[in-house]
Amino acid sequence: MKLVIKGGRIISPGDRIDYVGDLLVENDRIKRVSRKPIDIRDAVLVRPGGRPAKSLKKADRIAIDAKGLVVAPGFIDIHVHFREPGREDAETIETGMKAAAAGGFTSVLAMPNTTPANDSQSTTLFILQKAARIGLVHLFAAGAITQGREGQSLAAIGEMAEAGIVAISDDGDCVMNGTMMRRALEYASDFGVRVVSHSEDRTLSRDGVMHEGFVSTKLGLPPIPAQAETVMVYRDISLSSLTDVPIHIAHVSTKESVELIRRAKRAGIKVTAEVTPHHLTLTDEAVDESDYDTSTKVNPPLRTQDDIDALIEGLLDGTIDAIATDHAPHTTTDKEQDYVAAPFGIVGLESALPVCLDRLCAKKQLPLELLIQKFTTGPADVLGLNSGRLAKGAIADITVLDPKREVTIDPAKFYSKGRNCPFDGWSLAGAPVCTITSGQIKMLDGKLL
Repeated sequence: MKLVIKGGRIISPGDRIDYVGDLLVENDRIKRVSRKPIDIRDAVLVRPGGRPAKSLKKADRIAIDAKGLVVAPGFIDIHVHFREPGREDAETIETGMKAAAAGGFTSVLAMPNTTPANDSQSTTLFILQKAARIGLVHLFAAGAITQGREGQSLAAIGEMAEAGIVAISDDGDCVMNGTMMRRALEYASDFGVRVVSHSEDRTLSRDGVMHEGFVSTKLGLPPIPAQAETVMVYRDISLSSLTDVPIHIAHVSTKESVELIRRAKRAGIKVTAEVTPHHLTLTDEAVDESDYDTSTKVNPPLRTQDDIDALIEGLLDGTIDAIATDHAPHTTTDKEQDYVAAPFGIVGLESALPVCLDRLCAKKQLPLELLIQKFTTGPADVLGLNSGRLAKGAIADITVLDPKREVTIDPAKFYSKGRNCPFDGWSLAGAPVCTITSGQIKMLDGKLL
């Protein structure tokens, strides 16, 4: 099949491309990127936002009119929770992959806090083989650091690496034992996988449900101090320095963590970091303003405006390498409990790009090119993935954005089973309008093909 994307602004930070031009795809590979027009005769013409093309699935020549749109490498989310196996009532691999494609993502990294935890070769193979059969997006798997994610003994890291994991993490729980985390780093180095740290001192955060500060005191809710994160960020950076093994800090939320990571990078320590759209756009005041809506309950908790400012500065100066959703669906029943009893978690795959395009780019807090970098080469480089670029010969993973498309976030229309979205009802400018995975159009105008 041949596909040409015509007249869009092509932005590929990893290739230093930023110009209006055409892009040619043949089968699953990028064949050509050019400022000059590329012609495909007798092609089926598609215009996002226009009349739906007929027989698109059967067409072997397709032209997408991308005038006024942005053509970028396929977006990568290196932090999602798909719940399968074990909690298919909250999310399945299929519904999670549908949400990813609908949200403009072509690759995701699935965390191991399933039931049972992905701590074995058999569970890894189950996840990867099922994802391959579905085929909507590329799914990469993270295995657990410890057996059952219980922090007592290391999981079978070597066997999971043979099965295809690219990272290890006990995400959702911190590896509290420092010696265990050191051994995990050493084993990860042996098998070529990245350690992803959920940095949280449970002795400080235990029973807490939101950020410790004025709002938690006003609402009478059990607090989580910022130091619960920062002391573990410091420990894990120190262990990375000791072992000379890279470590990735998940969902950074405090200004102190940003400064620790900045100093570590300047010192040559191999640390990378990610931040979520909700930590970039919501403060702890959202808990009060939403009247205790449990969709605002997330771990780490929503922080303060000072923290948001520091996180954005960290993106601008390269301290923070990637934006990741931490997509964490729960059933409506689970989330409809009172604030203290409800589980932590926010769904993000289908809201992330509109939120970031509107609240960060349109408000001129981040340049569009930098936002794209944080969703493409940034996460790809963190995990060592051969993706995130539009170079000739690369796998044809492409995300097409409309920076002016007006959307209203409506969780009832999500492909994800999760409805726990704090952005419900937000009217935003900017959205993904086409997702192309391995040269195949998977989403057009928010609808899966």
